[in-house]
Amino acid sequence: MLTKKQLDLLSFIHQRVQRDGVPPSFDEMKLALDLRSKSGIHRLITALEERGFIRRLAHRARAIEVVKLPESLGGAPGLAPRVIDGDRPDTPPPPAAQSVTAQHAFDVPVMGRIAAGVPIEAISQVSHSVTVPGGMIAGQSEHYALEVRGDSMIEAGINDGDIVVIRETSVADNGDIVVALVEDQEATLKRFRRQGSSVALEAANAAYETRVLPSDKVKVQGRLVGLIRTY
Repeated sequence: MLTKKQLDLLSFIHQRVQRDGVPPSFDEMKLALDLRSKSGIHRLITALEERGFIRRLAHRARAIEVVKLPESLGGAPGLAPRVIDGDRPDTPPPPAAQSVTAQHAFDVPVMGRIAAGVPIEAISQVSHSVTVPGGMIAGQSEHYALEVRGDSMIEAGINDGDIVVIRETSVADNGDIVVALVEDQEATLKRFRRQGSSVALEAANAAYETRVLPSDKVKVQGRLVGLIRTY
């Protein structure tokens, strides 16, 4: 489910591409959505890209491709984004990958999709459960799972469609991969680094910029402890 701002921006980009053949500039997007700064547009663009609605083309100015539309904007039900060769590399499983059958296992609820543009609490309707090895479960802490959407963490071995296992926590160390809630609006999976009074949310993909925000604008909602991939 897209937020109203995300839906408005996607509609604006689609209309401009249909009319002019090129997407609008960031300044035009900012004016159209009545935002005070382009940083808000960057956040909306990132959320749309991570959910598979748009794709940014590297090394090209104003290169945004609308991959799919939600039904409310005329998209076909269940329409999947086009898969571009090279977008989803055949990366090997992380070194710490474990066999589910080799250990005592637990069922963990899948709470939704990460980078959905809304707080975790708002997407916490359990769709199903996944079975994870006992070694992923730390102590008595609560755990949940999320389906990854987007390729911003592929260099960390996390691909689009993977299931990440998250331990609930509100604190993180530098270098941890966390579920971060940005400005109480957008949930995203990124590497956490504290920089003085700011927090840097680093993607593991050179095509994405590091986002640096005031620490009071970022809330850690969990830390990555495991990953499940289906081939």
